Amino acid sequence: MAEKRDYYELLGVSRGAPEDEIKRAYRQLARKYHPDVNKEPGAETRFKEITEAYEVLGDAQRRQMYDRFGHAGPSGGPAGAEGFPFGDIGDLFESFFGGGTATRRGPQRGADLRIRVDLTFQEAVFGVEKEIELARWESCLICGGSGAEPGKPPITCVQCGGTGEVRRIQQSIFGQFVNVATCDRCRGEGTIVQSKCPECGGRGRLKRQRKITLPVPPGVDNGTEMRVAGQGEGGDKNGPSGNLYVQFHVQPHPVLRRDGFDLIYELPLNVAEAALGTERRVPTLEGDEVLTVPPGTQHGRVFRIRDKGVPRLQRAGRGDFRVVANVQVPTALTARQRELFSVLAESFNGREDDEAEPEAAGAAPGGDRSSGRTNGRPARRGRKKDKGLLEKVKGALGLDEEDA
Repeated sequence: MAEKRDYYELLGVSRGAPEDEIKRAYRQLARKYHPDVNKEPGAETRFKEITEAYEVLGDAQRRQMYDRFGHAGPSGGPAGAEGFPFGDIGDLFESFFGGGTATRRGPQRGADLRIRVDLTFQEAVFGVEKEIELARWESCLICGGSGAEPGKPPITCVQCGGTGEVRRIQQSIFGQFVNVATCDRCRGEGTIVQSKCPECGGRGRLKRQRKITLPVPPGVDNGTEMRVAGQGEGGDKNGPSGNLYVQFHVQPHPVLRRDGFDLIYELPLNVAEAALGTERRVPTLEGDEVLTVPPGTQHGRVFRIRDKGVPRLQRAGRGDFRVVANVQVPTALTARQRELFSVLAESFNGREDDEAEPEAAGAAPGGDRSSGRTNGRPARRGRKKDKGLLEKVKGALGLDEEDA
């Protein structure tokens, strides 16, 4: 059998420590090692040890006996063994960790409720009023939450005298010990209902189905939680109601996605539109906006439309609408498109410029514009051909000027 530790050492106090210091040390350790709080291995054993130490050192007579005889005690048995009626330890713990009869007798706050509300993308952005339906416990209007029939109020319990608890005195060699327990007749209420309310059956509460109009503020996001005070379960004994916690689930948008308070739209562009530039309509949540795509737009370029995003929660202003260029390279080409892209590729390599130079080789130098030269330098006819070629590619891809 393991040797029992010194009680003073267990509580971390000196042998001459006053009673209030011992009590304060026990409370701190009890809160730390109580099984409902501390789930670590060995916490429950440590909790029992410090409780046993406090039972002895917290009582003046038992502490005196422990100081004289130690763990053996005057009869040779260990202090705190089953031969010593120390009373119900659980009652002592209730005063430290909640519970007990006092909290059961008075009005109790109702429980909180949690629900999920589905929203469309537009409803989450601009806000909406949602009518929700929920079942919850509410105080009985007939008996006012007492559970008694109107005109026949509860009577005081004769067993506990209205305290909700009974005290039993036990004798031991160390003196008298008082054991406090919940009154089994009134179940700690202090009163007894003789005639139950016909509406609630003596429970004091009823389950009711309620419809609530919920104002959803603009700018909520998927997973946002909102607290609605006082819309939870009704309290026991006409106590205050709990709260309602609403979690929003936002349906995704077909083409838009959200990044904080910004909205993002990926604009598909073919290579001709990206190279030559175009005008396109983009679908904001408040209608289409015309966006000018400049020539030479690269894949991934971002265009911003200010203040067309999501309203900021609890702040003024809105986010932006961001348009991201998504340049799409064709994966399947017709014979005509392949031919035009081949010519285009040759022009990018400079071959078309080389073919244009012999046409101007026989012209006289000078500023004669008919010769195709300006200030003695050959005119870059290849650029004009390049522009015509790009228009051909644009037409081959099915994009004419009217579509632009």
